[in-house]
Amino acid sequence: QVQLAESGGGLVQAGGSLRLSCAASGRTSSTYHMGWFRQAPGKEREFVAAISWSGGSTRYADSVKGRFTISRDNAKNTVYLQMNSLKPEDTAVYYCAAVNPMTSVPPTNVYEYVYWGQGTQVTVSS
Repeated sequence: QVQLAESGGGLVQAGGSLRLSCAASGRTSSTYHMGWFRQAPGKEREFVAAISWSGGSTRYADSVKGRFTISRDNAKNTVYLQMNSLKPEDTAVYYCAAVNPMTSVPPTNVYEYVYWGQGTQVTVSS
């Protein structure tokens, strides 16, 4: 069992930056693939970024590629999402999630992730 807690959300103007953190506790969290997802009002939860348990493989949604960077510090049991050049359409609740690795590449499908945090709100004003 892994417990996840997001932090770092807030209100930012378009073009600004935020860094989200996801602190993991419980079973050895460094052995899990980790992902960030987001959900805007009235929309389905969508994939944002994912990182393999080793940090050696990362994946991004096309909508955030080049603007967001996912990273992890296994010594601190923490995953980060650095978000730059934010746009109003990035406004959503952001969730981190974890899954036991089945392959070396982290999944992008929301239904493959087992453990979820409570989410943190990111609001980008125009």
